[in-house]
Amino acid sequence: MDSGPVTVLVVDDSGPKRYLLVNWLTRAGFVTVEADNGTAALERVAREHIDLVVLDVRLPDMSGFEVCERIKEAYPSIPVVHVSAHAVDVVDRAQGLTRGADAYLAEPIEPEELVATAHAVLRYYQARRRAEQLAERLAALADATVEMHASPNFVRLLEAAASGAARIFKAPAAVVAETFDGDCLAGVASDPYTPATIVPWVVDDTGVPIGTRVRVDEPANWALTGWPEGDTVTVAASRLREDRAPLYVVVPTATQTVRTPVLVQLAQAVASAVEAQRSFDEEHRIAVTLQRSLLPQRLPDVVGLDLAVRYEPASAQTEVGGDFYELVMLDGHLLVAIGDVAGHSLHAATVMAELRHAVRAYAVEGHQPGVILDRVNELMLNLLPAELATICVMLLHPPTGLVRMASAGHLPALLSRDGRVEFVTQSAPLLGVRAPRPPDLEFVLPAGSTLVLYTDGLIERRDATIDDGMAALGVVATRVDDDLDGFCRRLLVELAPPEIHDDVAVVAVRRR
Repeated sequence: MDSGPVTVLVVDDSGPKRYLLVNWLTRAGFVTVEADNGTAALERVAREHIDLVVLDVRLPDMSGFEVCERIKEAYPSIPVVHVSAHAVDVVDRAQGLTRGADAYLAEPIEPEELVATAHAVLRYYQARRRAEQLAERLAALADATVEMHASPNFVRLLEAAASGAARIFKAPAAVVAETFDGDCLAGVASDPYTPATIVPWVVDDTGVPIGTRVRVDEPANWALTGWPEGDTVTVAASRLREDRAPLYVVVPTATQTVRTPVLVQLAQAVASAVEAQRSFDEEHRIAVTLQRSLLPQRLPDVVGLDLAVRYEPASAQTEVGGDFYELVMLDGHLLVAIGDVAGHSLHAATVMAELRHAVRAYAVEGHQPGVILDRVNELMLNLLPAELATICVMLLHPPTGLVRMASAGHLPALLSRDGRVEFVTQSAPLLGVRAPRPPDLEFVLPAGSTLVLYTDGLIERRDATIDDGMAALGVVATRVDDDLDGFCRRLLVELAPPEIHDDVAVVAVRRR
């Protein structure tokens, strides 16, 4: 970081003495400004950038000791050197140093002694400022690293990285990286206080080696934000693997110190977080692909019925979940099933697949819903004794609308007709529990009405009860869109949170 010229404030009520001090310091390369009393000195320190104060002990309006003390209270990083044209005893010198002065010079003062003392105290304070700045930047880097690794997705990560860089260097900053899909995006923070934005940005990665490299570049090549006038930008490029695109952290050059240690560490931290997010995205994509492969690939065409389903995996999970549904025609009846195996893991998905296929198999044998659940439950008790699941199974006769239903601890189905809704409830134990089950429930799905089955991810909220969620569903489902797929999408938009924390499955059946 270029510190620029050093400005020294010379405070003395004696014009000739002030002239000598200013002359000596100016010849030594310092920029000097003057004040002839304590009040004027305090005003200049408050409104101007001052690096060092050379302060007479005896001033007409207040003592130099008081001026020094007030400067140190307001600006502890400004060094003060006391000078005195009068013979002073040890008590005076001790008082000056005790009240904040960094050095005490008594006449006769030699020019070399004054300049050497000024350089000595400045070296100390500059070193202290660098150490304090480094500690402050490392603390901000630690905070930014935590925020990046806690980000739920790639876009949030870039926003956290750009905002973190702006806070670390107290300046505009940009972070450019490539997503798992190959899209190149930039997180841009115009200052440390404004939230970062995301924009597309393409960088020529030709010849960027593995590792972290820092270079100075023209701001026009990184026209992502308003960079400080007259400054260049410093770009840290970090690449972890040959098969990965590098990422870039861009900040004003004036913010950088020798060897740019914090910028290099920031670029490496961003690269590590981006690599973790890429791996997470890849695992999530594999998990979702596996999950969908275990569910029906197409819906049956049924005369007199409209069918729609919607399945959304948990956005913050790489594991596959246990939600499932089934829609298949068997011997003139539509088998409709929806269920939820406890847990999120490959094991939960395996149990889900076994239950789904067991339901299909027992339905093909011609069993009614209650018998299907009895046999599936017996299967679980014997082969999967540690598992629990909820499920609702229905057999619907399309010509008459007659529905025969059995539930095992699943949420009530919703029936919507002509702007009115009702929940079809059957209290029964979960699958995986040996307990008596009620007889099947029979009802008619009237023409023009819609039956909605769903899993708990649609209506459960951390800040609301399940009853609140069902009430909200009832309000939204009073209107069923002509497009049944659109209706299912609207349920998710209006009821599910922006970031889904649990799988959501929705099945809608409308009888024409």
